[in-house]
Amino acid sequence: MTKPQVAPYGAWASPFTTDVLVSETVRLSQVFLQGQDTYWVEGRPQEGGRGVIVRRCADGTQQDITPQPFNARTRVHEYGGGDYTVHGNTVYFSNFSDQRLYRQPLGGEPEPLTAVTNKRYADPIIDAQRERLICVCEDHTNPQREAVNMLVSVALNESGATHTLVAGNDFYSTPRLSPDGKRLCWLTWNHPNMPWDGTELWVGELDANGFIGYASYVAGGASESIFQPTWSPDGTLYFISDRTGWWNIYRQRGGDAVEAVYPLEAEFGRAQWVFNMVTYGFVSEERLICCYSQDGDHLASLDLTTGTLTEIELPYTLLGSLAITPDYVAFSAASPTERSVIARYRLADEKLEVLRSPGESTIDSSYFSRPQSIAFPTSNGETAYAYYYPPTNPDYQAPDGELPPLIVEIHGGPTSATSNVLNLGKQYWTSRGFALLDVNYRGSTGFGRAYRERLKGQWGVVDIDDCVYGARYLVERSLADGKRLLIHGGSAGGYTTLCAVTFRDAFAAGASHFGVSDLTTFVGDTHKFESRYLFGLVGPYPEAEQTYYERSPLNYIDQLECPVIFLQGLEDKIVPPNQAEIMVEALRAKKIPVTYMPFEGEQHGFRRAENIKRSVEAELYFYSRIFGFPLADAVEPVLIENL
Repeated sequence: MTKPQVAPYGAWASPFTTDVLVSETVRLSQVFLQGQDTYWVEGRPQEGGRGVIVRRCADGTQQDITPQPFNARTRVHEYGGGDYTVHGNTVYFSNFSDQRLYRQPLGGEPEPLTAVTNKRYADPIIDAQRERLICVCEDHTNPQREAVNMLVSVALNESGATHTLVAGNDFYSTPRLSPDGKRLCWLTWNHPNMPWDGTELWVGELDANGFIGYASYVAGGASESIFQPTWSPDGTLYFISDRTGWWNIYRQRGGDAVEAVYPLEAEFGRAQWVFNMVTYGFVSEERLICCYSQDGDHLASLDLTTGTLTEIELPYTLLGSLAITPDYVAFSAASPTERSVIARYRLADEKLEVLRSPGESTIDSSYFSRPQSIAFPTSNGETAYAYYYPPTNPDYQAPDGELPPLIVEIHGGPTSATSNVLNLGKQYWTSRGFALLDVNYRGSTGFGRAYRERLKGQWGVVDIDDCVYGARYLVERSLADGKRLLIHGGSAGGYTTLCAVTFRDAFAAGASHFGVSDLTTFVGDTHKFESRYLFGLVGPYPEAEQTYYERSPLNYIDQLECPVIFLQGLEDKIVPPNQAEIMVEALRAKKIPVTYMPFEGEQHGFRRAENIKRSVEAELYFYSRIFGFPLADAVEPVLIENL
């Protein structure tokens, strides 16, 4: 065995190149089952981030359904999801460039179904009896007002005629038809709520023309989040509610009576950032398959007659996008040692089959840093959670006495969560000699509503506390160099990054990926879905205007003393470029080392291979110049002003 080479942390040569990152990373989502066929969507960096609907046939053959240049991706709520559905031999999908609905016969070319208007469509279902789609529509035709959301029907004939079914509230999602086609359920909510704060579940009776003649409220409210209403085969309405503090499964049986199906201190639901999130479905009237989160994700079978929950053993810790039929359960999945796959589980013989895999890694597993789950004390005597990744590379060891630089990674949302699944982006850093702490700060999902609501009114306070306390926790255990603490994150994680480097003195440098710097400006500039999000995270506006000012890093630039690199998509409608640019200008004026990297054609989150590569390498180069360690690889330099 070759003796490891001695080199400073950060200067290690790694097989995790940016070429590997983009070539072996494909976004897999939105699984759909029809008969023996399985469908899903692949987001491909090598094709400009294009969303491609893929079909796996019963005979094992696999084909791309979405031809170039089409991109199956809706922009409803900007985050999308629910981009397509399949009925018979036809696929229906939203196309990113024009946001029209398209009909594509299998083996044929896409044909536009809706007219050229400034409207967007998402979460489609088929109403076969009436030969129409039912979906969410977001109307942007009047630029002088906020977009209007509604539920509509779209005729499947040549006319593509649309009719409004439900309107009047700020948001709608999850329209679902009862098995007999006589009832339609849906979720709705209003500003300032986000769907994880409070939603309402309604059921409408459909008349002879397919319109809603009468609608009744079922469950939910301003402080109860309802998730994924679903009809059982016998027409019973099921849904997930967090009324007890945990997202559990409920059903409505006869009249208005609602009962818990299986109470458990676990999360059967998730934060509804995108459409068509599925965590359970029916095998029969007496049995459903569900996914729940409790120290990782679990797949289980629930006997509705006996109330018995039986776990299905799988080698995965993260499950997503379930599709369930009487024969199969299909899903996306990943684990700490396996990248994302599409898998199918046959219920009859309990056989697990991987349908789509990134293939055997070209990198030996000895280079993989294994995440360690930690809980650490934080402010107010509370506890926060994170995954710690030690620097790992069998070819290198650090000089005696040197401690590694630490990157504190902050997930987006902020109402979201990180997981311990294999992420090549994290391995890029750890294999070069960085330690990494991936924080599920208070406010993250997966730990119940009480933990999720720790962030209410406290964004820019407790999330920063948890990042600082987590970093100190590792420093105190000699797992990180206290003088080389870094912090990076995207979107909401970018905001926490900028707050941390501005309001605290723990970090030596930061990297903001499309992060918010001015909360007051953000309130007026962002899109409809998140336009009142900060009312819960910070306070109502303008009543809490002073708090918005005090939580905005831009207003306290005099306190910022460490270098920052900014990476920003120029077509970002969620966090517009000016959020980065105003901060960059302020740092320039103060003569603090700063780098600004704008990316043409990118929205919120980078999808193009060349931009992903450039942004990662730029951040590494930035750190190498700030801390003065040599780079093992040739990296194109970036301009660091004031250095």
